[in-house]
Amino acid sequence: MQQLHIIAFTHRQLEVSKIGLLHIEKEAQVLQLAQLKAALGLTELMFLTTCNRVEITFVCSTELDTPFLTRLLQTLYPKLVPIQLEDYVRKVEVYSGSAAVQHALSVASSIDSMVIGEREIITQVRLAYEHCNSLQLTGDLLRLLMKKVIETAKQVYTETSISTKPVSVVSLAYQYLKQLNIPLEARILIIGAGVTNTTMSRFLKKHGFQNFQVFNRSLENAQKLADEIRGNAFALEALPHYQSGFDVLITCTAAEGVIITPTLYNTLLNGETQEKIVIDLAIPQDLDQAILDAHAVKYLSIEYLQRISNENVKERSKELQQVEEIIANARYEFQHLLRERKVEIAMRNVPAQVKELRATAYAEIFKEDLDTLDPQAKEVLEKVVNYLEKKYISGPMKLAKEIILNHAD
Repeated sequence: MQQLHIIAFTHRQLEVSKIGLLHIEKEAQVLQLAQLKAALGLTELMFLTTCNRVEITFVCSTELDTPFLTRLLQTLYPKLVPIQLEDYVRKVEVYSGSAAVQHALSVASSIDSMVIGEREIITQVRLAYEHCNSLQLTGDLLRLLMKKVIETAKQVYTETSISTKPVSVVSLAYQYLKQLNIPLEARILIIGAGVTNTTMSRFLKKHGFQNFQVFNRSLENAQKLADEIRGNAFALEALPHYQSGFDVLITCTAAEGVIITPTLYNTLLNGETQEKIVIDLAIPQDLDQAILDAHAVKYLSIEYLQRISNENVKERSKELQQVEEIIANARYEFQHLLRERKVEIAMRNVPAQVKELRATAYAEIFKEDLDTLDPQAKEVLEKVVNYLEKKYISGPMKLAKEIILNHAD
């Protein structure tokens, strides 16, 4: 297990933009990972990339010093300039042996994530392993590790409440809409096509909403989001001319001040007087607060959502002790599993050797004696030999496992 290593680039040490430079598209991984494995003499390799982490898990006997880490990054990312290489090597997180096992378990169980309890990571880990396995980059050790990692993460999400309360602003905003029982044909006006509104729009489309109008400063980006959610795209400057009304308004722009003034809001209403829903995810807010005094509005602000998010993060954190206990048990079980596997590997030739001895005995040593036996006697002998063969194989293997486990550190 000491040859198991993980090098990680995470949100703790690096800006998300710098982590993004280490992302490798799935198609490109085929060649680049194979080259890395061959160049550094790695016996097993797995590559994990998410929005806020890139991790390389591998098996090798080489010491993970600065020259090795530099060579690894140079091989995998030949376009990095020396100053970038130096920065990444300085900020990389390195885990080996039991610490690597602990880290892998913590990542999949989401307690190492930027947002504790976000269970998407378990799927990302599983898919990363399956992809690398399909490329024949992995082996027996990573197979056993990933099996235990996924099993443990599922146990964490099943037996604790670490992922029950949403903490992302988008998740909370969607939960709010869901509680209001908004009809799926509701007219949804989206102002801004950045990351937050894109994520929110995907949530809505996924759950059946279908009537979207997207406004954005860049018409190209508005069109890109509209195409994805099957809506209509407009430039932000066209907003004062929009006359189709709305039921839900979701806004999140990078404007330095309010963009939805009382006058613009009146225009958007197009004469409608019924209560509207407004979700303002911008910092600072896009909506002029005077609108709330003049109109019937169910209003949700980013400040309110962040307060709920912080409270839910505290609730999730209360589950950490139980999660850490599950992970500690899993790490102990994995160590025992590896010891048992070492016995199996050491003794995997025993069955073939026993069968070879049996064949030699039948064909050469006792051939003449066997020829004198009648069919009934041969049948009895065959049963006895089969029984002895089975016991000879299973007995020593079981005994060897007991000896190793009983004398484990």
